[in-house]
Amino acid sequence: MPTDPRAEYDAVVDELQATSPAVPSKTFGMPALKIGSKVFAGFAGDGMVFKLPVSARAEALALPGAHLFDPAGMSRPMKEWVVVPADHAARWPDLARVALRYVESAN
Repeated sequence: MPTDPRAEYDAVVDELQATSPAVPSKTFGMPALKIGSKVFAGFAGDGMVFKLPVSARAEALALPGAHLFDPAGMSRPMKEWVVVPADHAARWPDLARVALRYVESAN
């Protein structure tokens, strides 16, 4: 695991702020990234959370430790949202860009 998962998340935020219209926000009680009013990524526990299209979602869920995001912890995961653990922080920037494009294309 990276020495500081939050620092890894903050680096993704910095990159996306510099290269896209993404802005930091907060949702589900977690730090998040949004474009316009749409959230596409966030930081929960020691993992980064992404709203992903079907193919990217399947790829992300295949990573060891990845799982669907259940913000309330009530066994009702959100079908488009995947938590990718910090062990895979090197994948976070690419997944964040995929999530950003996915949410942008939905507008």
